[in-house]
Amino acid sequence: MASIQLKHITKRYPGTTVPAVEDLNLSIEDKEFIILVGPSGCGKSTVLRMIAGLEEITDGEIFIGDRLINEVAPKDRDIAMVFQNYALYPHMTVYKNMAFSLKLRKTPKKEIDEKVRAAAKILDIESLLDRKPRALSGGQRQRVALGRAMVRNPSVFLLDEPLSNLDAKLRTSMRAEITRLHERLGTTFVYVTHDQTEAMTMGDRIAVIKDGVIQQIDTPQNLYDHPQNLFVGGFIGSPQMNLIDATVEKAADGYCAAFGETKIGIPEQVMSAAVCADYEGKPVVLGIRPEFISETGSHSEEHNLMTGDVDLAESMGAEKFVYFACEGCPCIAKVPGSSPIQSGESVSFAVDCTMIHAFDKETGLTISK
Repeated sequence: MASIQLKHITKRYPGTTVPAVEDLNLSIEDKEFIILVGPSGCGKSTVLRMIAGLEEITDGEIFIGDRLINEVAPKDRDIAMVFQNYALYPHMTVYKNMAFSLKLRKTPKKEIDEKVRAAAKILDIESLLDRKPRALSGGQRQRVALGRAMVRNPSVFLLDEPLSNLDAKLRTSMRAEITRLHERLGTTFVYVTHDQTEAMTMGDRIAVIKDGVIQQIDTPQNLYDHPQNLFVGGFIGSPQMNLIDATVEKAADGYCAAFGETKIGIPEQVMSAAVCADYEGKPVVLGIRPEFISETGSHSEEHNLMTGDVDLAESMGAEKFVYFACEGCPCIAKVPGSSPIQSGESVSFAVDCTMIHAFDKETGLTISK
């Protein structure tokens, strides 16, 4: 049983007035792959280090299974941690790096050899066992770090931004490898990253953290489709959601979000008429994901059109990111790569109003369904 319970966890560092982590509650299921994501300095690595026992808890309780581990030494928590910088011993071979923790436990040599070679086979590093870390690429070093954790057969894997030192292509392949490794081992994984693309592609669930406080815990798709607040809406998604200051207005056919001369209709499935009536005349933040802004090719005074001058058309091959200003507000549209839009053009874009989001300007909480 390797479930993890964090109950009212707080971490305050001496000499600081603002907690690094504040009253955090999190339940992680046995064998779950959960991602802690957020901007640099949000407290996600601190949470991981408290689970590992590398940081003392100021307040609260941590359980692994039914066992309270607040006062349990890191070596006795049945966890293994994979660090951003690999933390390999430079003077040892790959084999000795992977075997080191088992040797400290006085594990029999035959068992050590079996476990090291089994892990090396899974990670495809059997041919590297006699090399030293300086002779390895970044991806190979990361595999060795994973193998060193695997041989211990821990109940919990803790991974602290393990891919951030790798180039973009290798990060993509290593994401898939770590996901397959989790499926194969059937062990609880807690993974910290600031890269929301990693979070969206790897985790069963994601906990989005800001300023030491969890903003939302959900599946990747639900986070994307139903952000509970402005921070989550803006943080999850690449390119990020367009966030526009607007006012709710009564229209002939219902309600709309207006900014300048631009008006975006608010369908009943996005906000009920009753909610719209409560917000009529009040400021809101309109959220529109770039993929729901499409090229129309003509200018019009109709609702649900955004017109602006293109600052940059960034070709990504199969798609193109178009940066433009509408009513002075910087926006991004994601259009097909074959689109003829070029920098400097004045273009009209159609908005799929059924896919918009609305957030309370004051609280930042979502007010759309």
